[in-house]
Amino acid sequence: MVSVQITGNLQPFFPDLAGRTVDVEASTVAEVVQELERRAPGFAFYVCDELGRLRRHVNVFIDNDRVLDRTELSDRVEAASRVFIVQALSGG
Repeated sequence: MVSVQITGNLQPFFPDLAGRTVDVEASTVAEVVQELERRAPGFAFYVCDELGRLRRHVNVFIDNDRVLDRTELSDRVEAASRVFIVQALSGG
């Protein structure tokens, strides 16, 4: 199973995913997002736009590598992969 964590600033919006690693069955980043959406409705639209692309201020890492395909989310994940979903913070 793929182990997924979300950054702390996303956790208040999705308490079902907060403070823990979530194990999901997935072979691509798109499937990871779909499974998180199933468990926490609204998650997919929060991290992806209406066309399914990662939003500009969201990054996804597989192990230590940032995903390359921000449009289709086709990057492969393996059963032992660790996925970390990060929303950048900005402001002054």
